[in-house]
Amino acid sequence: MSEKGEVDLTGAKQNMGVWLVKVPKYLSQQWAKATGRGEVGKLRICKKGNQGKAEVSFTLNEELTVIQGIDDKTVSAPREHPFTMQSVGGQTLAVFTETPSDKIALEGVVVQRAECRPAVSESYMKLKRLQIEESSKPVRLSQQLQNPVTNNYKPVANHTYNLEYERKKKEEGKRARADKQQVLDMLFSAFEKHQYYNIKDLVDITKQPVIYLKEILRDIGIYNVKGTHKNTWELKPEYRHYQGEEKTDE
Repeated sequence: MSEKGEVDLTGAKQNMGVWLVKVPKYLSQQWAKATGRGEVGKLRICKKGNQGKAEVSFTLNEELTVIQGIDDKTVSAPREHPFTMQSVGGQTLAVFTETPSDKIALEGVVVQRAECRPAVSESYMKLKRLQIEESSKPVRLSQQLQNPVTNNYKPVANHTYNLEYERKKKEEGKRARADKQQVLDMLFSAFEKHQYYNIKDLVDITKQPVIYLKEILRDIGIYNVKGTHKNTWELKPEYRHYQGEEKTDE
């Protein structure tokens, strides 16, 4: 659509009236098969008497009647389609088209509504039967294979992150819990050298499982959750005894 929103109102000036007609889905699909601007059928409008209502019907071109169905089944679409005429009902309806230059054009105002219905016939009943068969056919079908398929995707036996988790689990299992006093001695010895340690370094020093080591650290240590030494452990004030300059480290 153009940026200015311009609309070609030539159709309104010419007072062109258009019909709004509802057609069956299969009919519009057959029309789409017509090559170029070929004729799709003929429209007949007959009026009975001076005051009689107009009778309207559409006849589909014979070459467009073949409909391909499932399992290579074919049926013939009905050719005759009488119209059921309806009033506009006090509504103001219009038809617009978009030109190649992105301009909107008014084609006309709807002056008549109608519904195009197929005449009940043997060909129409066959068409309905075909449509029912298509709608009832499952989208996915099971099929028995004579030979195993070997070129498709094979699931991974175990993912990398699972292997890493298993490796760490085995390492933890190999670390036997030492006597608590023995672990305390190792911790106090380590904290005499440095004031702050992360849990990984303490695990390497004591060779103890993480959960067991944290239980002991909670009794003698403080875990820093903020500040310069965030995510490290240090001894509680009553247990501190540092060597060298780190004795005064805050």
